[in-house]
Amino acid sequence: MKYLFFDIECSVVNKQFAKICAFGYCLTDENFSILEKEDILINPQGGFHLTDRKGTQGLVLPYEYSDFKKYPTFTEKAEKIYSLLQDKDTLVVGHATINDVKYLNLESKRFSLPSFEFSFADTQFLYMNAVKEFSRQFGLGAIAQELGVEFTAHRAVDDAYATMKVAEAMCKAENCTLVQLLEKYEIQLGKISNYEIEPIRSRAQAKHRKEQEKRREEREKIKAEFHVFADREKRKRAKEGKLKSKVVCFSHPLELQLPLAKKLLSKAFSQGAFFTTHAETCDVYVCFETENGARLKSAQAKKARIFTPEEFETYLD
Repeated sequence: MKYLFFDIECSVVNKQFAKICAFGYCLTDENFSILEKEDILINPQGGFHLTDRKGTQGLVLPYEYSDFKKYPTFTEKAEKIYSLLQDKDTLVVGHATINDVKYLNLESKRFSLPSFEFSFADTQFLYMNAVKEFSRQFGLGAIAQELGVEFTAHRAVDDAYATMKVAEAMCKAENCTLVQLLEKYEIQLGKISNYEIEPIRSRAQAKHRKEQEKRREEREKIKAEFHVFADREKRKRAKEGKLKSKVVCFSHPLELQLPLAKKLLSKAFSQGAFFTTHAETCDVYVCFETENGARLKSAQAKKARIFTPEEFETYLD
């Protein structure tokens, strides 16, 4: 079996189209010996309008943009790209691969070409399974730096090469082939067929998502119980006290500490306070010292008095 590590760069990306300007690949044997390595540069037939993932900061590709008008179009290079990706004896691998597969899908539709038909692996997803961390993304640069791989970011062929070196390093650490590593972590390859894309999955990821959903349901249950308590206890609100006519708001993490939140709210009501879940209208905001959420920022903008739970209890006592 051969491995095809690939990366794609686009001149512009949105929901309707992704104009590919570079298809970089590194073809190896099972021992990661390079058989072919190329940066296929493509005329995107349009200008370069690049942003980061947040859609704000402009990205700069390590190419001369003016040169791209001289390169072949995607349709002129399609046969080569299709043959590389759809070779039955080749395992296709990328980093955050589903993004590049989406770009290919959009380009095939744009030029009325047949759907790509291949399965794919993902070094980012493989790394997430290896470190058992699914709550955040791991960029190619961060992983490559950790493994001592040097490359030029956003040059497609260099990203493909770095992806290969990441896979090689992980296989060496586990003393196995890439296929064996995928089997070890029970990873089901992603797939594109008939213009439909199926994401990569694993047993560990499914377990993580199930646990996340369970934690979310538990949080919602606690929050609901706290708000029922608040609605009931506000009827006991004193007419006088240190917090007479003052509006108190708690942070989300504090609300989830149910016994503590109930105790503090009862004391606040006993001192004449009103309660709200809208930090932008509060006079007093109670949160843990390490917090920095949106509610805190709203309370600060309102110039509310900020307490930690300990400070608030001391103040009330």
